[in-house]
Amino acid sequence: MALWRAYQRALAAHPWKVQVLTAGLPHCSLLLSGVYFQGPVVGGWYKVLDRFIPGTTKVDALKKMLLDQGGFAPCFLGCFLPLVGALNGLSAQDNWAKLQRDYPDALITNYYLWPAVQLANFYLVPLHYRLAVVQCVAVIWNSYLSWKAHRL
Repeated sequence: MALWRAYQRALAAHPWKVQVLTAGLPHCSLLLSGVYFQGPVVGGWYKVLDRFIPGTTKVDALKKMLLDQGGFAPCFLGCFLPLVGALNGLSAQDNWAKLQRDYPDALITNYYLWPAVQLANFYLVPLHYRLAVVQCVAVIWNSYLSWKAHRL
């Protein structure tokens, strides 16, 4: 409980920094991507989404989930996979070929997991805790993405 209260205090005092670090910590070898890409992008997206669709009703949560999964998720994966490929030293040509091979499967797999998670997240979780919730689920998701990104 003391650790949770400390996290809440840090989140209240420094929301952006804590969310970025929260996104980066579970990623081990993907730490750079988590801190410099995933944390800022996902945390910023949730803020934009909450401004665009204010409210916490079931309908609002459904609208947020549909925008998140219909618009954000495809773009995010399309940026994330090549970023990791570049960090792993792939040439532009190899990275493009890998993206073409891996992207469809990653997106379909995304739709097995994230719509339900995000619907609950947008309906039940306050904005400043959403990234933390996503990062808990993302331990499994990022293991899959890491496998996908590092597979030749």
